[in-house]
Amino acid sequence: MKLVAVVVLLVTLLQQGRGNSLDSCQGRCGYGTDSSFTCQCNQYCERYNDCCSDYEAICKAGSTSCKGRCGEKYNSQNKCHCNSKCSQYNNCCSDYADLCDSKGSGSGMITDAEIKALSETLYVLDSNKASASELIVEPQALVPDSETGSQSDLSPRLLFRYLNENVLFARPTYAALLALLDNYNRMTGQTEDFSPQQLAEQDTFLTETMSNTELGRELFAFLYTKGVYPSENAFLQDLKMMWFGLYSRNNNKMDSSGFEHIFAGEIKGGKVSGFHNWIQFYLLEKRERLNYYSHSFDGPWTSYPDVLGMQFMWDGYYKQVGSAIIGCSPEFDFALYSLCYIARPGKQCRLSLGGKELLIQTYTWNNSSYGDGKKFIGSAFPSTPRN
Repeated sequence: MKLVAVVVLLVTLLQQGRGNSLDSCQGRCGYGTDSSFTCQCNQYCERYNDCCSDYEAICKAGSTSCKGRCGEKYNSQNKCHCNSKCSQYNNCCSDYADLCDSKGSGSGMITDAEIKALSETLYVLDSNKASASELIVEPQALVPDSETGSQSDLSPRLLFRYLNENVLFARPTYAALLALLDNYNRMTGQTEDFSPQQLAEQDTFLTETMSNTELGRELFAFLYTKGVYPSENAFLQDLKMMWFGLYSRNNNKMDSSGFEHIFAGEIKGGKVSGFHNWIQFYLLEKRERLNYYSHSFDGPWTSYPDVLGMQFMWDGYYKQVGSAIIGCSPEFDFALYSLCYIARPGKQCRLSLGGKELLIQTYTWNNSSYGDGKKFIGSAFPSTPRN
């Protein structure tokens, strides 16, 4: 009798296990009708009243998520996809990198969740950022996106009302950045030619920001553990080429670099190109070479760093939206852009600062390369999610 009871119990358990697998839409959303299953998970099951009990939760409510869908076959009925080719076709669900792909959509096995966690760490480690007593900003006029091209000066006062230069500019990373900002010819189409001193200033900036700060060392440690760089020297050398390597934006002249474009700003086609650094903005405004007009968005942060999307005129050349992270240290600015370009080249990079999301869009320069085919930074700039 005991033997019979055991056999009956095993059969029952097997039937329950089989029944569970046949009664679920897990991994089956959008597939055609299959008579070997006890219920179906496609658009026709509602018509024929044979949907699985979890069809609504997994296939409809979860149609924009990869939860329970990782590795599924392509189906044109799905709003977004969760297979290995979705990155190639740019149709992945927004949580694909977190839930399905350990490599994310970039290099070095970096997921979106890891990027957000690291950016929060860097945010905490930014000990050189400006405090409320060291920097006072007055954004004044806020304009809608539709009016950013109007070139109307709606802000009579300076954007940067006060900056304690004696404190901030005496810090090594600020001093290293200041030494670089006057090394560039802002007009594209004119060859950049650096002296030995100016080349040395590039090395000093990399050393001060990435090797001599806890924030920079944290970025390297993360990238090292992810297998992106085998050593600190390899990390610094790649950053030097990625950021300071020259390429041509105009007239086949070696006239530009990622650093010049993003930190110093350029003039191309009669308008301002790049220019996403708050310290450069402050310096030019102080020298009366830059006139602040308005801003089109302000980040949700109530302390520094914050994010502004600014409209301004630079010596007669207009910038429709020049976004920048305001009040951060040079190493924080440089680290966030570097992280996003390394992890999400040519893509949108989602960061988290103090629990609030920051987006950085990066662009690769595809017309030339360095090393073994690596791409220079074309551009990168911050924005905040719109409601």
